Amino acid sequence: METEQLKYIVEAALLAAARPLDLATLQGLFGDEHPPERDDLRAAIIALQADYEPRGIVVQEVASGFRIQLRPSMSGWVSHLWEERAPRYSRALLETLAIVAYRQPVTRGDIEEIRGVGVTTNIMRTLLERNWIRVVGFRDVPGKPAIYGTTRDFLDYFGLKRLDELPPLADLKDLESLTAQLDLGSDDVLPGSLAELADEPEAAEADPDDADELATVTPISGARGAALPVHGDNDHHSANVVPIKAR
Repeated sequence: METEQLKYIVEAALLAAARPLDLATLQGLFGDEHPPERDDLRAAIIALQADYEPRGIVVQEVASGFRIQLRPSMSGWVSHLWEERAPRYSRALLETLAIVAYRQPVTRGDIEEIRGVGVTTNIMRTLLERNWIRVVGFRDVPGKPAIYGTTRDFLDYFGLKRLDELPPLADLKDLESLTAQLDLGSDDVLPGSLAELADEPEAAEADPDDADELATVTPISGARGAALPVHGDNDHHSANVVPIKAR
């Protein structure tokens, strides 16, 4: 099959799916007889990306595969098409998510130690319900507290393929107070666009105990993928962990 025709099939599939598609899924569109090679699919995607270069949409690779999405610069022009108000999240929720993303695997107690204040049940429930974090095990200490890590949905939501693509901690203007507490060097990373979440119509409930500051969420892109635990390189809390099977 010619690259041009393959490119159009891939484009149609990504538009129809409205979610990230990996190469295996794209191959499956062609059945068992003579499916295109992965290299041919990648060539078609690269050609499609070149076609979109001067346009307002892009083909973005995220953790779950490839998807077609708006360029962030286009968000302001099309935002009036979304009737729902942009979701708003408390500063405490964003700080909690940032700590899990950078310091994972962590327990709720670890998060509270870093923040210096308690983490409410509502915050953890919201992050779990949004499938941005999940329980990846239990620490082998009295009480066996749950250990949390981010998911593939988290990476997809922020347009990332891997955790090492997270922006530098210095870019986290909303969480500057964490820098000193974490005692991080310039090479350490944290999610740098926590206020630029993808297009979720509903707002997560702000915890009444953390109503100090709300961040407005700007729709920029969207598509959900399958949840999968993703671990960072900083596994200083991984000792004495009782793992659990992936869901």
